[in-house]
Amino acid sequence: MNIAIDLSPLKNTNLLAHRVRGTGFYIENLKSSLLKYFPENKYTFFIRGEKLPKSASWQIDLVHYPYFELFFLTLPIFKKYKTVVTVHDLTPLVFPKEFPIGIKGWIKWQIQKLALATVDAVITDSQSSKKDIVKFTEISQDKVRVVYLAASEMFKPDKNTLLLYRIKVKYNLPEKFVLYVGDITWNKNLPRLVRAIKKINVTLVMVGSALVGKEFDQTNPWNQDLLRVLKLTEDDKRIIKLGFVPIEELVAIYNLATVFAMPSLYEGFGLPILEAMSSGCPVVTAKSGSIPEVAGGAACYVDAYDVNDVVNGISKIFYDEKLQKRLSQSGLKQAQKFSWRKTAEEIIKVYEKVLER
Repeated sequence: MNIAIDLSPLKNTNLLAHRVRGTGFYIENLKSSLLKYFPENKYTFFIRGEKLPKSASWQIDLVHYPYFELFFLTLPIFKKYKTVVTVHDLTPLVFPKEFPIGIKGWIKWQIQKLALATVDAVITDSQSSKKDIVKFTEISQDKVRVVYLAASEMFKPDKNTLLLYRIKVKYNLPEKFVLYVGDITWNKNLPRLVRAIKKINVTLVMVGSALVGKEFDQTNPWNQDLLRVLKLTEDDKRIIKLGFVPIEELVAIYNLATVFAMPSLYEGFGLPILEAMSSGCPVVTAKSGSIPEVAGGAACYVDAYDVNDVVNGISKIFYDEKLQKRLSQSGLKQAQKFSWRKTAEEIIKVYEKVLER
């Protein structure tokens, strides 16, 4: 097969935010795993707006757009080749009150939905997201394929005490702390997590570029939880905001953490949960969206809407070393169910099925 894959978010300056978010991670790992596990295929990597090389364009069997924006025109309406697109989730459509889009956003979504209707297959990260895609796009469920993600192979238990000590000193981390990694949008439920941490009176380490970014639209409804979190954590020494952290150092931070907490109100997948489990870090999360598909029975589940339940869940693990060890072991076993080799194999199957038609 000759597969063309759009890498625009990795190189297009208008989409650079995706480099440090889930989409960038997905595209990088998709590219490397296909090249590693299926080198017999020919891959043409391109950027939107650039013409495909003439030597390659006539041979292309299929084009894969591994990212999809709801309210930006990222998918062409008219398609020259068989087309596969990855849609990670439709969270803003599931919760329209929390993610208002306005008239321009609605118009762009209608165009994107029209473009999506003519693709040959849609790949998504979970059964939960598949249900949302079928509901909001009216695409046949037979056309939507669930292909689970995986944590990078770099995430694993690390016994390198010297490296762990160096990272601990670099970021001034305490002996025990709760860790959060990710964005700050309404569905992440961070104001409740911060309030829970204040009640427990332990340290919360937060990793995510949005936490330290000074230039953002404070009037945008999508940024209101970011504003709340910044106010809640202002001058609070119990909250350590690290911003973006290189993956090598993030692995060490997962290993140093006592508990990983992600009591989200909704997730299309919840990759940081797998990263934590792969690193041997006990996980506290919520049974919302796709999370039970990812965490299985290897996490401590709490009611995301109840701060006191979040307090109880985190406290129970934070102060119980036996429970920490048990959750760590079950998390490692759960994480082994996911790998980028499996992800690549399932994506290749999607390509092959599309080309069979």
